[in-house]
Amino acid sequence: GIQPGLIMKTRLLLLVLLLLQACTISYKFNAASIDYTTIKSISIKDFPNQAVLVYPPLSQRFSEGLRDIYTQQTRLKVLKQDGDLRVEGEITGYELSSLAAQADGYAAETKLTVTVNVRYENTKNEKENFEQRFSAFQTFSSTSMLEDVQDALLEEIIKEITESIKSFFEDGLTGVVEKTTGMVLESCL
Repeated sequence: GIQPGLIMKTRLLLLVLLLLQACTISYKFNAASIDYTTIKSISIKDFPNQAVLVYPPLSQRFSEGLRDIYTQQTRLKVLKQDGDLRVEGEITGYELSSLAAQADGYAAETKLTVTVNVRYENTKNEKENFEQRFSAFQTFSSTSMLEDVQDALLEEIIKEITESIKSFFEDGLTGVVEKTTGMVLESCL
């Protein structure tokens, strides 16, 4: 028969793999797609949290994360208002859902999903204005308390969504309109 020690090692390995599982979205940024001769600044308003389930620090952390990506990866001046490019929106979803039921009927992992609605205005070319919804998620072991993993999960989720937004805008600035579904390009471990 199967040795009890082998069963325990297998279960431990599966648990570790579940804890390490994360889906990520990655993009290559091309700052050259922004025409810096006409576009000098971007204004990003605070994103209020209008989700049914509210985590109070999320609004500020997301808004700062979006500003940071433009500060660090472009030559645009980031303003509070009246930029050549204008971004505003709201956090519309902060949801937990159970995944992967085990033999005992309990979920082995939980998925945290954040959804953001974004309105984008290019004051130099109104044909590029749009409204788009972006979403990202991370999974964690159902044996973990949300409070213990929430900040680390949100750091990854915010990074994924802000990179998706920036990529979508730059594609819009260069006339690429193929990505109309919110750019969910996932690679899961």
